[in-house]
Amino acid sequence: MRLKTFLSGMTIEELKGVAALAGLPPYAAKQMADWLYKKKVSSIAEMTNISASKRDFLARHYETGLYPPVDRVISSDGTVKYLFPVRSGRFVETVYIPADDRATLCVSSQVGCKMNCMFCMTGKQAFAGNLTATEILNQIQSVPESDQLTNIVFMGMGEPFDNTDALFNVLEILTAPYGYGWSPKRITVSTAGIMKGLQRFLDESLCNLAISLHSPFPEERLSFMPVEKAYPIKDIIRLIRQYDFAHQRRVSFEYILFDGTNDSIRHAKNVANLLAGIPCRVNLIHFHAIPGVSLKSSNPKKMELFRDTLQAKGVLCTIRSSRGEDIAAACGMLSTARSTKKDRNFK
Repeated sequence: MRLKTFLSGMTIEELKGVAALAGLPPYAAKQMADWLYKKKVSSIAEMTNISASKRDFLARHYETGLYPPVDRVISSDGTVKYLFPVRSGRFVETVYIPADDRATLCVSSQVGCKMNCMFCMTGKQAFAGNLTATEILNQIQSVPESDQLTNIVFMGMGEPFDNTDALFNVLEILTAPYGYGWSPKRITVSTAGIMKGLQRFLDESLCNLAISLHSPFPEERLSFMPVEKAYPIKDIIRLIRQYDFAHQRRVSFEYILFDGTNDSIRHAKNVANLLAGIPCRVNLIHFHAIPGVSLKSSNPKKMELFRDTLQAKGVLCTIRSSRGEDIAAACGMLSTARSTKKDRNFK
């Protein structure tokens, strides 16, 4: 049986191609986009301003591609981790994080990850494939809190800049008038530092950027993050300095503090020197322990001292609230557990 093509995740130009195949005028692409991204319908039958005969044609060849999560776990702090099946027979995670006047969704971009960072459970799964634009956007449209979201962060499973075509389709849909119409300032893309994708992002997008730093010393960063060998942090910083982060968008540096490893005053001073002159924020992050890794999170006093050292050096620094630790909210934990059970119900 021939699989149908999914409409959700298509840009306006791709929808124009669908309209042409269906014998519809070009403006029907805007109608389909309106149904998909503004009204968020789940079936082609609901697109009532398209004639019944054309809807029948579309339904024979296409479907929206939206489907619900198969599992969720809820933290005592209100964080919710959702588990979505994908066509590879694997699972990806999406985390909803409510906080005061913000409602943030942390979205995945790949099944597993090639980066193999020491501190990340997703990397322990190995790489199993890129998510399609449909599968990425489905995470955003199919969580129950979809209409409440104020921010989206691409900080879930996978490296977004290792899946640039799908990522940029989704970013276009999220920010374009025909799609969600969001301000780029509501969206942040996190990267370990894939230079080709980063360059394209800096040239084509005004969304916010987050760089995984975790150490100012190349050899130590390499011990945490193998990507340092191919894409040194010094080269990433050099590229970032060529762009305007004072007005157009925000850049932040993510720094997980590991007890007795990268949390010294020496580290803090060298982070300040590395980032000197860049209008940015450093986010200090509690480490969520994962199986088979001996690293431990720094204690609160060390984190505060690290923050205060950076602030004294003129670098804006915050300690991110630890969320969802009681539900193993660190990336890859829930999907690894489900995949281990070999649950393959999604077709």
